[in-house]
Amino acid sequence: MPLYLEQLETPAPVVDLDRLAMNLDRMAAYAAVHGLQLRPHVKTHKAPRIAAEQLRLGAVGLTCATVREAEVMSELTDDLLLAFPITGTTRLRRLMNIPPRVRLTVMLDSQRTAVQLAAAADEVGREVHVFVEQDVGMRRTGVQDAAAVVQLAEFVAERAPLKYDGLGFYPGHIRAAIGAQQPQLASLAQTLGASLEALDRAGLTPRVVSGGSTPAAWRMHEVAGITEVRPGTYVYNDRATAAVGACEWDECALTVLATVVSTSVPGQAVIDAGTKALGREPIDGARAPGADETQTAGFGALLDRPEVIVTRMSEEHGILDLSRTEWRPRVGDQVRVVPNHVCIVVHLNDVIYGVRGQDVVETKWPVTARGREAPEAVPAW
Repeated sequence: MPLYLEQLETPAPVVDLDRLAMNLDRMAAYAAVHGLQLRPHVKTHKAPRIAAEQLRLGAVGLTCATVREAEVMSELTDDLLLAFPITGTTRLRRLMNIPPRVRLTVMLDSQRTAVQLAAAADEVGREVHVFVEQDVGMRRTGVQDAAAVVQLAEFVAERAPLKYDGLGFYPGHIRAAIGAQQPQLASLAQTLGASLEALDRAGLTPRVVSGGSTPAAWRMHEVAGITEVRPGTYVYNDRATAAVGACEWDECALTVLATVVSTSVPGQAVIDAGTKALGREPIDGARAPGADETQTAGFGALLDRPEVIVTRMSEEHGILDLSRTEWRPRVGDQVRVVPNHVCIVVHLNDVIYGVRGQDVVETKWPVTARGREAPEAVPAW
């Protein structure tokens, strides 16, 4: 017998399988058409099931943010990038326990991290590839200029068993609408160009130039020198991605299924999805330039009524603002909320439900790589 959405206990993350397939195909096609290698970031889905499909569609490997993600994804591919400056004996030893058949690359931005990584790799006798990370505007991690890039690349190149292999960056600061990204892309191209020229002069031409971020992914082919893209959010998309035009509203594949539990207060409805189901990340003008209030206010919006916004939340309560709609829900009605930031929502759940059509639950899969330790296995259908 089929299972229907109305039979699920809410709140529950549900994925439209047709939209998911379309999103996966679209990014794979983009990379292929523009001659870019695709190394998708698994932070969004954390699921071997989806990673396997990305690899089937041509991804050269996978990008991870945590050791747990790398451990899980090492069962699927022999080419992993840890895009995080990992330090600490415990985490480094776990990383070195990744099967030796895996080509392991780590992105880093300091000599101290390189020294620790080299020591851990030497202890187990494995080669580890390194991307030097440069800050191109996010102001989070990465060395600050071309001279620092060359200095760190030289340091890594002299530290066997490390192998200097490339230049990495994260353009997460580029969140303007797709058609308005040109000034930031020009700045990015100038920054990267200076570093690539300096590396060439030093005899350290990178084999790979790797950049991430879904909002800027669709224009990475315009930046000279980039060879690899690492988007993550594109598999599911979310309200923030739609707000900058990196996806259409009907390309948002993951929603949080919720139930209306109260309509007692005029002008609003309360659903059973609060911060523990939706997270609490806002969208503001800085993150979505050009987006109007209905696209940026609150913490989520209804899939079929995007003008209905989750304006306030408690841990288990989400408040729907009904001021922009004539729709008046009843207690017990189900709604599907597009979250602001889908990566956070996935990390809050053990299982994702796959939906075909309007309401048929066709499958489910575990969020295997969530957390820091190995979770209990959740059988897939």
